[in-house]
Amino acid sequence: MGGSIIIGALMGLGGTVFMDLWAIVLHRVVGNPRPNWAMVGRWAGHLPEGQIFHDKIADVAPVRDELRLGWAVHYGVGVIYGIVFAVIAGASWLAEPTFLPIWIYSILTIAAGWFLLHPGLGMGWAASKSPNPWKTRGFGLLAHTVFALGMWVVALVLGPLAGT
Repeated sequence: MGGSIIIGALMGLGGTVFMDLWAIVLHRVVGNPRPNWAMVGRWAGHLPEGQIFHDKIADVAPVRDELRLGWAVHYGVGVIYGIVFAVIAGASWLAEPTFLPIWIYSILTIAAGWFLLHPGLGMGWAASKSPNPWKTRGFGLLAHTVFALGMWVVALVLGPLAGT
């Protein structure tokens, strides 16, 4: 199990890196705005106060090192997702990783963004208050597909080592 946890953490890290590279490509090719991790950090920084949902996170008082905190949350969540998947999927999947299970899992993880993070930032449920909700949702699903691809690539390389 220890090997699965380490490989899962690396899968989550790899998936998050893929997702970030994808965001850079989208920004350069089609001008899509890059994620503002400072606002995620601001949101996370106010969680200990019991404040989960905000009308507009930009209007909320800044927190110290919110950009670093946002990046840490982004990568921390990715690593946790990788570990959870690796533990659920088990050594047999890690020995011979296939894309479909990890893709389905990654698509399901968007629920946390749609029903926790988006309303937490003041974007409404599933980005319903954003200027173009369906575009935001579509790009989110695409980003989570890229996340799955990154996790799968790491699993293809490292997964067979889980049983050793």
